[in-house]
Amino acid sequence: MNPMKSIKVEKVTLNIGAGKDQTILDKGVLLLKAITSQNPIKTKTAKRIPEWGLRPGLPIGCKVTIRGKKAYELLARLLDAREFRLMEKQFTDEGNLSFGIPEYIDIPGMKYDPKIGVIGLEVCVTLERPGFRIKRRWYLQRKVPKGHRIGKVEAMQFMKERFNAKIGEAA
Repeated sequence: MNPMKSIKVEKVTLNIGAGKDQTILDKGVLLLKAITSQNPIKTKTAKRIPEWGLRPGLPIGCKVTIRGKKAYELLARLLDAREFRLMEKQFTDEGNLSFGIPEYIDIPGMKYDPKIGVIGLEVCVTLERPGFRIKRRWYLQRKVPKGHRIGKVEAMQFMKERFNAKIGEAA
């Protein structure tokens, strides 16, 4: 196989949306720190939506991004919480995937914490190939050519081979 066609996990992003309820946001920060042992950042609103009581700069969620070897270990734990089952609709046409975990106590190694309660989270996985740096670099920035992009089918195949994921319609 061509080494430039090999797929790897570029990053795993964990996200908890809390809305304008600051107590849920504080619990979400504690949860993400417990799962990843990294400090999460709070996400803030950019728009004013009076119907929802939102204004610019109001913290409404938190997220943390994991890269490298730790991302593979964490993704394996998170998939174990879903019994390694994914649905086809969770994959994008660009080869990335997202799935939710309804309760954090399903994650292996996590115990119920009364300070946190029962909260779920969203997991977003970004896949890439060698050479994807051309879309992020400072000098001579370019688009990734169509033949080098990761498709939905390739991403599903990667998850099956690397993580023994079972992909179906109603998982």
